Amino acid sequence: MSRLWSWLFAPVPLARVALFRRCVYAFVIVDILLLHTSGYRHGWADPVWYQPLYLGEVFRIPAADVPQVEILKWGTVAASLLALTGRLPRVAGALVAVGWVWYQYVAFAYGKVDHDRGDFIVALLVLPLIGMAATGDRRRSELAGFAFRAVQLACIATYFLSAWAKVRFGGWDWVNSATITRAVIRRGTFLGDWLLHIPWSLHATQWVIFSLEMLSPLIFFVSEYWRRRMIAGWFAFHAATYAVITIAFWPHLIMLLAFLPLEQYRDSAVARWRSWRGEEPRLRTSTSP
Repeated sequence: MSRLWSWLFAPVPLARVALFRRCVYAFVIVDILLLHTSGYRHGWADPVWYQPLYLGEVFRIPAADVPQVEILKWGTVAASLLALTGRLPRVAGALVAVGWVWYQYVAFAYGKVDHDRGDFIVALLVLPLIGMAATGDRRRSELAGFAFRAVQLACIATYFLSAWAKVRFGGWDWVNSATITRAVIRRGTFLGDWLLHIPWSLHATQWVIFSLEMLSPLIFFVSEYWRRRMIAGWFAFHAATYAVITIAFWPHLIMLLAFLPLEQYRDSAVARWRSWRGEEPRLRTSTSP
């Protein structure tokens, strides 16, 4: 149990928290305004199409109306802007979590639920627990380590449970039939159309995807060297998916950053920038937001 506890609460630098938060809250704004806008449009939808999800049944959430979606949209954007400043991280983070989750609920209560947003919800819920963090803060926090571990576990569960669901609901026909061929025909690009002339490649791709998802938990058992390369491989996989069938799991891609030492990448980028400008390198030690 002590080893498990140490693994769950392995401390991480607060600088990593600050950088990860910026990515998360910046994405919330982009997602609401540009990417996933159906929650806003559903404010004008006929309530007859509203089908409460489990969350709505528990809290008896009624169908959304125009004032509600206006408040959710702009209120969440405003809270995200506040969270990006680093001020009031717990209050701002909690407001973003409630606003974004509710906004997603409005979107999904009229149609399918996208599974790529589960780990993002986990991040929104745990990040406000950490409190103040600055990009120059090198102190390590066990609470931050637990928050990042929770995000990592949810991120990998997205892959593993996706593979499990494929064979649970679709059977082995998911990997042995023309699943990706159908996807390419429906929404493929010129690259996907080109692959249609090589049928075996799409069949093999189904097995590759399934295998990668099933083996995704291995990321917790490899060294840092291979962990970074596995994350790079996942980013390459998602880039290829988008290039072939224009499907992207945007919030999930942000969650993959929880596996990376963001503060090291930032320090390296800053050092290169200062070197390019001919400045003397200096160590940043500020702990203010």
